[in-house]
Amino acid sequence: MTTGNGQSQQPISNLEYDFITVLHNKAAAVQSYDRYIQDAQEANSQPCVELFQKLRQSEIDEAHEIRHHLQAVMAHGKM
Repeated sequence: MTTGNGQSQQPISNLEYDFITVLHNKAAAVQSYDRYIQDAQEANSQPCVELFQKLRQSEIDEAHEIRHHLQAVMAHGKM
């Protein structure tokens, strides 16, 4: 939404919001994988532990990339 002079009334852009939302979801996924890893350890299932650890690391790597993009969008308004 913009005012009569063309300025946005939103505190953040849609793109910033999108990246913040995705980053939040990645952080929640990492926490979930921590629980899944613990469950697999309790079940003595090393293959499952290793898969969950791999998936958790992927989420962390993606979160770092998303954070980088968010920082650029916040600094420049776009990539």
